[in-house]
Amino acid sequence: MWFAHTFEVSAKHWLRCLLLAVLLVSASVLLLPAYAALAQAPSAEGLRAVRESLRESLAHNQFQRPIHLESSDNGKGLKGDVYAEINYPFAAVSKALDEPADWCDIMLSHLNTKQCHVSKDETGTALLLRMVRKFDHPIEQAIDLALRYRVTAATPDYLQVELDSAQGPFGTSNYRILLQATALAGGRSFLHFSYAYDTTSLTRLVTQAYLATFGRGKVGFTVLGQHSDGTPDYIGGIRGLVERNAMRYFLAVEAYLAALDVAPAEQFEKRLDKWFGAVERFPRQLHDVERGRYLEVKRADRQRQLNPP
Repeated sequence: MWFAHTFEVSAKHWLRCLLLAVLLVSASVLLLPAYAALAQAPSAEGLRAVRESLRESLAHNQFQRPIHLESSDNGKGLKGDVYAEINYPFAAVSKALDEPADWCDIMLSHLNTKQCHVSKDETGTALLLRMVRKFDHPIEQAIDLALRYRVTAATPDYLQVELDSAQGPFGTSNYRILLQATALAGGRSFLHFSYAYDTTSLTRLVTQAYLATFGRGKVGFTVLGQHSDGTPDYIGGIRGLVERNAMRYFLAVEAYLAALDVAPAEQFEKRLDKWFGAVERFPRQLHDVERGRYLEVKRADRQRQLNPP
């Protein structure tokens, strides 16, 4: 989950690096007005302003549907953001995603989540997750994560849910999940899912070792250019990793919504089916396990959750 690297810039590469920096800063300035509006005053209007700024990317992209994904690494923390137009009316989205138990169902679809329970006390509501490094590791190897859960805005056309923890899994900190949604015309919604955490030098070194061995060849979604054979050159390293996880969580939200049209007893299986089918549309980035094995592990996780020892 972490990656660290150093740079040595020789004189002949200095100009190239300077030009790249100028391009990156220019791109940030171009995107600043809409994102600043959202950050300063979270609202339906702010989120729709972001959608307007992303209109071209939402219309033309590798996903073949209105999705925009981006990531950032400031040296201390990582962040992945997914923006998407989804074919669900806002009233249904808001009703489905404003309860903590719903989020436990969402989290359980993810490969690395073994258990999730809701805890409430005088300090508020939290999701208590048990997470493993590798999806088929036993529950005894799980690390606990308590995410404070808050609905920070809920109006007839805007929803904002925040989950955060000072301590993240596997040595990370300041773990943050944010979901924002607003209504669109035609019974659709615009959704923003953000996934972020802070790192240390040690966690980045651990990630470097992982990416050099077991994670070798894993990539994200951002296209940096083309290889000599014309295939896309996808971003790798730690930003590729955070992009993959952000997309997995977003697809888990969408799978949860897709399963609401069947009887409650059938929703768990449909969520698994929808999530696995969605991630397999991006095998280069997200294929980690065969369908049968995924279903086997997740059904066992579900049984453990329903019948704790």
